[in-house]
This record gives sequence, C-alpha cells and structure tokens, in this order.
Amino acid sequence: MTTITADLTEKTAVRVSNGRHVWHGDEPHDAGGDDGAPNPYELLLGALAACTCITVSLYCQHKGWALDNVSVEYTHDRVHADDCEDCDEDSTGHLDRVRSRIFIDGDFDDAQRERLKQVAVRCPVHKTLDKGITFGEEQVLVG
Repeated sequence: MTTITADLTEKTAVRVSNGRHVWHGDEPHDAGGDDGAPNPYELLLGALAACTCITVSLYCQHKGWALDNVSVEYTHDRVHADDCEDCDEDSTGHLDRVRSRIFIDGDFDDAQRERLKQVAVRCPVHKTLDKGITFGEEQVLVG
C-alpha cells in the first residue's frame, strides 16, 4: 500500500511526502498561487511520464534490448464533450484529455518497435488512469 501525505505550507503551496522523499506542489499565479512548484495536474502527468519511461526501460532490460533513450511528453486539457472526437456518445460536460508523445531510441527491428509501442502505453499508472479509480471510505475531519 502506498501512503502519501501533504501539508499546506502557505497560501496554495504544499509539501508532499511518502515518508522517504519530499516534493512540492503549488498553483500558478493565475489560479491564486505563487507558482513555486508544479500544479497538481503537472504532478499527475509527471507520475505518468516517469512510469512510462521506467516501464520501457525495465522491459528492454528484461529482453536484453539495447535502449539508448526514452523520453515522453504528456499534455492535459479539458474539452467540451461535444468537441471531443474520441469520446463516448454518452459523454456530457467537460472531459479531461491526456495526449502523449513517446520517443524510444535504440537499434530495434520492426517487431521490437511494434512491441515497444504496445508496452509504452501499458505502464501501471497509465492502466490505472485508463480504467478509472475507485475511492474507498473517505474521512474528512474538520476541527
């Protein structure tokens, strides 16, 4: 089980920790923050990007394939469901859309290239986001 804690440090800035590492989040100026750290959506995309790179790297290591580099670019935006070309017919309101560009460099044959295309979009974080998240019991304690 993974546990993350976050504490507000000032205005909209937060200190985030898993008990071993510390990182920070904030909102940009136009959202009332000081833009002192990535915003929550950027942190989410960062987790997805890291997972994608790690998954491709581990797969290549497991197969003994010479990977020169892997880099990814993820973008997030919100679109009206009516404007979304790839959305379900039942979608209404706004939808979150994530787009990716994944660059995998190495000396691969055609079969390896095809397999890496499949592996790159099947990292654990991608699969979790794609199938949706179920929230368990939420406790909100107000003092």
